[in-house]
Amino acid sequence: MRGAALGIAVLSAWTFGFSGSMAKFLGAGGLTPLQAVWVRMAGAAILLLAILAVFRPRSLRVPRGRLGFYAAYGLVAVAGVQALFFVAITRLPVGVALLLEYTSPVLVVFWVRFVRGVRLPRSAYAGAVIVLVGLGVVVEVWRGFALDGVGLLLGLVAAACCAGYFLMSDGTGGEVDPLGLIAWGLAGAAVVLAPLSRPWEIPWSAFGSAATLGGHTLPVYVAALWLIAVATVLAYITGVTAVRRLSAAVGATVASLEVVTGAVIAWILVGEHLGAAQIAGGAVVLAGALLAQTATSGASRTTEEPAAQREASPAASGAFSRSFASAAMAPASPSEGDD
Repeated sequence: MRGAALGIAVLSAWTFGFSGSMAKFLGAGGLTPLQAVWVRMAGAAILLLAILAVFRPRSLRVPRGRLGFYAAYGLVAVAGVQALFFVAITRLPVGVALLLEYTSPVLVVFWVRFVRGVRLPRSAYAGAVIVLVGLGVVVEVWRGFALDGVGLLLGLVAAACCAGYFLMSDGTGGEVDPLGLIAWGLAGAAVVLAPLSRPWEIPWSAFGSAATLGGHTLPVYVAALWLIAVATVLAYITGVTAVRRLSAAVGATVASLEVVTGAVIAWILVGEHLGAAQIAGGAVVLAGALLAQTATSGASRTTEEPAAQREASPAASGAFSRSFASAAMAPASPSEGDD
């Protein structure tokens, strides 16, 4: 069973890894970043809502008093993360944008410590420092930030939105079904982004054309369908399924493959090559992020809810793109960590 869960987790990481490259094909076909993200949100919402309506209709029930939470989730955790990421990859390599988004667990660590006042293990702070050092290498600070400054800012704001998701997931309780939350979040994001993306102005004829990137030609409609069905719906379903059967630490480790797979897929499909500094810095960022979130998760085990209840919670099951890290927000036991 554990081997199967690990396999599903790896599959989820690989499917998520296609997001940036497929979005770039849509951009090459004539869609703006906001139009591409709207197509993804709306298409995935329709498909996932249909799947759940047939196979898990109870998951679509919105608990009483949770409507505001669902709305905030759609605005911040889905619309904010996806829109900012899609715009960022127009100015940055896909792998670098993913690395920036992967700083979200570190942002959560600082929020938990300095806003919630929870004492954390020293290793959590060590991981945060390692991430900052790694990011410095990725952006090549010794060259005055070799990467696009606006792209870097967008990537970091996307990370902040992703951290907001993790914090919202903390303590939601077992009454919130993670797949139902994702489905309604996608639908809400499509509604929120409509005035900005102007879907009525999308060049729909572009879906009948083909786009060429990195020496590869792909029909635009194929890129859109892959982005919706594989990189979104299948990725979320497999991610939730896998993390429900794995510990938070194992889930985080496997899910970190998304950064690697995203960079590899972008290299193969769209010809984006990362330099030695980006590769080395990326490895450091991943190591630091994993140290921060696994240390915090490990320290929280003595105060977390019982395992059976934890498995039913979206904070442990993981509901959105980088959902494997949500357990990192659980309070650490004061006896197990120092400032």
